[in-house]
Amino acid sequence: MFDGQSLSSDEGFAFIRSWLAQRCGIFYADRKEELLAYRLVRVIERFGLDGVGDLARRVERGDQHEILLAVMHAASTNHTFFFREPAVLDFFRDTILPSLSQLSDLRIWSAAAATGDEAYTLGIIAAESWGLDRVLGRLAILGTDISAPVIAQAESGVFAASHLEQMPKFLKDKYFRPHGIGQYQITSEIRSICTFRRLNLKSIPYPFQKPFSVIFCRNILYYFERDDQFKLLETLYDVTEPSGWLLTSVTESLRDLGTRWLSVDSGIYRRRP
Repeated sequence: MFDGQSLSSDEGFAFIRSWLAQRCGIFYADRKEELLAYRLVRVIERFGLDGVGDLARRVERGDQHEILLAVMHAASTNHTFFFREPAVLDFFRDTILPSLSQLSDLRIWSAAAATGDEAYTLGIIAAESWGLDRVLGRLAILGTDISAPVIAQAESGVFAASHLEQMPKFLKDKYFRPHGIGQYQITSEIRSICTFRRLNLKSIPYPFQKPFSVIFCRNILYYFERDDQFKLLETLYDVTEPSGWLLTSVTESLRDLGTRWLSVDSGIYRRRP
């Protein structure tokens, strides 16, 4: 699209912001342009590029994997919100949940939970798919993170309005209540199915007594070296039920890592039966 063209900084920035939203589900509102620009400057400096226009051309070309990963990593750091990466969540709702509907004890793990946005999102999706009464008592969602402060925030279930910007309004009205100035708290019913604990994913083996039917491990592999990625993925495999599921970010491919996971689609993997 940009080959042979001279891109202004504004055009390059707009392209990268759109690419992040479409490819990664990372959305930067207009008021957060300055934050994204600051983070992109670090990528430009790291690779010795000639400004945002040059970075946009390389991102659009897509043949320099390290630059793509660097942009995604810079943009996603400390950036979490409800209903992130809808394509993966749609697969969870439309394919995975129906396949598990007969289970009386469904265990899901959000392995990089941060402030709990993902875990609570999964709870909302399950409640909308099965009905809240059916979910209570048979679904348990565990969220873990290495940071104690974010786990404490997750347990509170209180979120700034910015975390809910990508959520349909009817779901916000149904599952959240105002809580202070510009904040909302998720309902007690959804909080009751989500448990949060501090866990370092590199601290293997994990202290789980029962396996999980579904594991979400999104936007975390970037932080690991290749050998540690393999160890993490193999350990996740071992704590997943036969025919269970692993969902990563659509940008995090397990290809060439040599794990036991079977690829189903972008960001979607399954344990062997």
